Order: sequence, then structure tokens, then C-alpha cells
Amino acid sequence: MWFRNLQLYRLPVPWNLTLEQLESQLQRGVFQRCPSNEPMSRGWVSPRGDGALVYAQNRQWLLALCTEQRLLPAAVVGDVVAERAAEMAAQNAFPPGRKQLRELRERVTEELMPKAFTRKHKTQIWINPQQGWLGIDAASPAKAEEVLEHLRWTLDEFPLELLHTERSPVSVMADWLASGEAPTNFSIDRDCELKSISEEKAAVRYVRHSLEGEEIRAHLAAGKAPTRLALTWNERISFILTEKTEIKRLAFLDLLKEEAEKNIENADEQFDADFAIMSGEFGRFLPDLIAALGGETKEAK
Repeated sequence: MWFRNLQLYRLPVPWNLTLEQLESQLQRGVFQRCPSNEPMSRGWVSPRGDGALVYAQNRQWLLALCTEQRLLPAAVVGDVVAERAAEMAAQNAFPPGRKQLRELRERVTEELMPKAFTRKHKTQIWINPQQGWLGIDAASPAKAEEVLEHLRWTLDEFPLELLHTERSPVSVMADWLASGEAPTNFSIDRDCELKSISEEKAAVRYVRHSLEGEEIRAHLAAGKAPTRLALTWNERISFILTEKTEIKRLAFLDLLKEEAEKNIENADEQFDADFAIMSGEFGRFLPDLIAALGGETKEAK
């Protein structure tokens, strides 16, 4: 339940799609097991396991996209292709050409695909239609784009925008490191990555290391720019902010999880409590983060 990353996007405020409409449209892309002749399948599953494709609480929604992939290592295919190519060479007295090898690889892949093991992965999507937020628990924009692609295919309309702030995370993080101070409600932790803007792309990374003092300032003065910085918000959420406004290594501190575990009697109640606290914290944390980055640009709504 607890997100570990946030790839952030903007929706119109409010998003004129009802819960009933969303549930109905998601039915078009429900998850189906990966066919034996296909390398992958993708579709919507119930976040809570109760059959509903949208989990709703306090006017906030949770979706889940399941991806099933057949694991067929290229090395395995290569070994079989090599064996059969050797047999063909022995029979014909000359090795197969490039076209024959390509066709052979395709045939071998088709034969082995039904025998391949499968692996499932579930990606969660948080939507706050009242504040216009969509957040995907994905480690990279590329992984998030897979979710967005399925949403675009499933929904009638999907007016999504990128998040734009007045100041870039790089310039803001550089100011924080140079002054040794973060804005209100934030504190600088002990992880950081700085990269040179020169052609050499020299980089230095600090892990569990104090970021105060002249050493960091010297790197900044030498032209290195921060691309990752560990921060804590309000002593409740720790995270890594990246140069692309990604939120990684998201961790809800023990105080929040203790709140979620109070007076809980079963798994359903725990799910409800976890989502209520997580989504509520997002609703307070994100406005503070955007304000720290100078606010949103006029292009972002």
C-alpha cells in the first residue's frame, strides 16, 4: 500500500470524471493472463482485491495496473539457435546466412515462449481529482509511461499535463546546499548527488554523509549541480528529490505507520487506514513541495 516513489502529473481541477464513469471505463482494460504466445499482458486489477477497479476514500482514488511478463532469457534462445544452426550447417555443408538465422531465432522464440515462466508486477496509481493530482508509484518516467499509455487507451478522455514549477529542482537544491538551510517544513538529510555540467560529466555522490561545510560549497563553486537530494518533510516523510521533480525512496516515518495501526482489527481496516493516512499526507506534502520550488508555472493548471 505505502508508495515508494512518486512520478507526478497534473489533471484539470476538478477533473470532470465521476467515480462511476472511471470504474466503467476501466472495465475496457481489465487484466487478462498472458497468452502462451505473447511476451506480456497488462490490465487493471482491484487494488483492494474486492473486485472493484477503483478504491475510493475521502474523494481520493487508488488504481492498480498488473503486468505479467514471460521470462525468456536471450541466452536461452541463443543456445537453442546455435544448436540448430550447427545441425543445419552439418546437413547443408555450409552455415546458415543472416536471414536464415533471423528466421530461426523467431521460430525458436515462438516455440519456447509457451514454456517460459511468468512474473507479475503491480503498479499503484493515486488520484486526487479535487486537487488535480495523479501520482504513480514507479521508479522511472519510462515505467510510469507504461501506466499512462494504458490509461489513455482505456479512458474516453485523459487531459493529463506534466508538472512545471517556477524554479528547477536543480537550482533550488543548489541554493539549499549552499546556504545549508531548507525551506519551512523541510530538512536536508545526508544523501546527495552532484554532477558537472561539463562534457566530462564528473559526478560525486554522498551517502549517509553530512552535507554541511565547505566541501559541498566547493563542488557547487566548481560547477557541479545537485541532481538528487535527500530531504525530510515535517518529520513525517523522507524522500529523494531529483532534478526531474521525481520523488524517490519515499518513506513514511514510524509515527505515521503507528497512527495507521491504531485500533485495527483486520486487513481491510488496515488497508483503509493506510490509504487514508498516505493520501492525506500527500495532500499536505505536495503543496509544500511545490511552494518550495517557487510554485507552479502559468502553463501548469
